[in-house]
Amino acid sequence: MDFLKKTVEQPALETKIKSDEVKIQEIALGYFLAPFCAMLANSIFGAYLTRYYADVLGWTKFGAGAFAALLPIVSVVFVVLGNLMVGKWIDNTRTTAGKARPYLFASIPLMAVAIILMFASPNNGSPLQMIWIAVSYNLYYSIAYPCYYTAHSSMVSLSTRDTDKRGLLATMSNASMVAAAGVGASIVVPILLQSYMFSYNGTSLDVAASYSHWRVLSLVFALVTAFGIILEYFFTRERITEETMDLPQAAEAIPMKTHVNACKADKYWWMVILFVFFFQMGQLVKNTSMSFYVRWMFDSVLTASDPESASGALMSTLGLIGGLPSAVGMVIAWPLANKLGKKRAIVIGMFFSLLGGVVAFLGVHSFKMVCTGVVLKAIGIIPAQYVMLAVISDVLDHLEAKNGFRSDGFTMSIYGSIMVGLLGLAVGIVSGLLGATGYDATLTRQPVAAENVLIFVYLGMDMLSFVVSIFLLWRMDVEKYAAEDQQKIKENQEKAAAAGKEE
Repeated sequence: MDFLKKTVEQPALETKIKSDEVKIQEIALGYFLAPFCAMLANSIFGAYLTRYYADVLGWTKFGAGAFAALLPIVSVVFVVLGNLMVGKWIDNTRTTAGKARPYLFASIPLMAVAIILMFASPNNGSPLQMIWIAVSYNLYYSIAYPCYYTAHSSMVSLSTRDTDKRGLLATMSNASMVAAAGVGASIVVPILLQSYMFSYNGTSLDVAASYSHWRVLSLVFALVTAFGIILEYFFTRERITEETMDLPQAAEAIPMKTHVNACKADKYWWMVILFVFFFQMGQLVKNTSMSFYVRWMFDSVLTASDPESASGALMSTLGLIGGLPSAVGMVIAWPLANKLGKKRAIVIGMFFSLLGGVVAFLGVHSFKMVCTGVVLKAIGIIPAQYVMLAVISDVLDHLEAKNGFRSDGFTMSIYGSIMVGLLGLAVGIVSGLLGATGYDATLTRQPVAAENVLIFVYLGMDMLSFVVSIFLLWRMDVEKYAAEDQQKIKENQEKAAAAGKEE
């Protein structure tokens, strides 16, 4: 940690953001373009990594699918430990660069190397291949990505006390993720790259060519990711960390147990964390299964001369149609939250998304009906997508007002554990269910049992999550304490400063 502190405090690595107020350069570069580039590869992995493992590396055949199901699920333990470790470091780090930004910097080489190694495994069905997949998967999801994502997730709450600007930064930060997943992984990639990722020789998948193409793409993904993180590091600033740098308690290392006890005693903390858990579970299972669903559930794809190109075109269309509400949502989410209140806007949206799910279920093999349902769902989740980080920031301010210290690192490590760990669970759930129901990429049509699994994971899981989310947020009213919390924090800092002068 001392080496990292000395490194980021070099003059050449100072932030480019000098203004005490949040301005357009920070918003556009630090909270939109940078995270978009940094998380583009991860969004593509969310959409295609399971298919790469299943169709190109054939991992559903290892142990009758047991390896494919168990590896992501077992790895969740390491993902959680990795996130908690980074969160602890963040809470106990104080540098002129901030407490989270140093870990953005540290994640640059980790992310690049991990991405390349994930697609460098041998492709021969040997025990070495399984070991390589397991190690490289955990290097990325349990070490490299937690280092980046926990720090990235902390930036909104550490950026400013101005709740309006913080809401704008939360909107832009989430917009970057939506753009990476929606525009990048669901629209551009299916059109431009899907036939390259999964190359066909006649009617059968050319495994050797696909494997070679993914290795080339991994280099591109690594470079784009590194560029995005560098941009985010230089065009963000931790104003809240800076305001406490000279206070006596700034140098004190608060034990992890203290943060845990402070958070677990607060009902709002539990509400927001459990909401994130169930909401993201539904979204990640849906996203993980999307490419499978489009490839195997529509007759126009199954009867096409080039099914991979046909499914890529439909997936891109589905991504575009489903992504349009998210694009509009970037503009309307915060005004809507200001008018209705953050919690109320999210809950109303969940009800609307449930309606969309019902529409999609009425025609599971109809592309038009599924598209209609997806659009309605996308409209409904707009407030949850864009406002939730601002709600988490309100909860963190509430904890600071109550306890006299911030728990950003621990809270965002749990948040990151959920976001990353649930991806592993989603991959395990989808892979395990498909493996258990006879999924085989060499078939011309999947068994009925596998089709029923695809209906459940793509259309049903997120509907269950909407119901649970509504229940969890029904009594979330932390935002009514915002002004009172800000005043209490200011008083606590003034007392600490006065005590320091007396000493």
